[in-house]
Amino acid sequence: MDARISRLLDRQEIEHVIHCYCRGIDRRDLALVRACYHDDATDRHGSFFGTADEYVAWVDGLLARYRFTTHSLNQITIEFGDAPDLAAAESYGLSVHRGDPAKPHQNLVTAFRYLDRFERRAGAWKIASRVALGEWSLRIPAEAWWDVPASHAASARDESDPLYALLAAVGGRRGAGTT
Repeated sequence: MDARISRLLDRQEIEHVIHCYCRGIDRRDLALVRACYHDDATDRHGSFFGTADEYVAWVDGLLARYRFTTHSLNQITIEFGDAPDLAAAESYGLSVHRGDPAKPHQNLVTAFRYLDRFERRAGAWKIASRVALGEWSLRIPAEAWWDVPASHAASARDESDPLYALLAAVGGRRGAGTT
């Protein structure tokens, strides 16, 4: 295969892992989040630093505080060096967090960057180390929210989300590293 096409496929696989991570966080699908990391990976996320398994346990407690989160990626830049199975990825994003109505201070929009070292092992690109950088946050006043009417299809932060029925209907897989 042409080396340029191979690198395009590598980029696509790496971006897919980053997107699956965000899906996993927003759907609170912790198995999907964990699948984005190699077994010996580390993550430095704000006040947290530890292994991928420790991160998943930590972020679950953090996510429990919110009614929902939405992570949107704005740009992903992937750089390859001389080693064919190593890559650096920088991802810019915005996230919206809505807290419990009794805790309006948790309603935030945050700009962030992920700095990821990706490694391809056994044919799969996954995160070997991540540093999550917070750029800025804005609080959203409680009165600024407009709830989606009950008559609309609703999202969920678990397997009852309509996404999983769609994936099942098309025979899709939901794990990182799948295309």
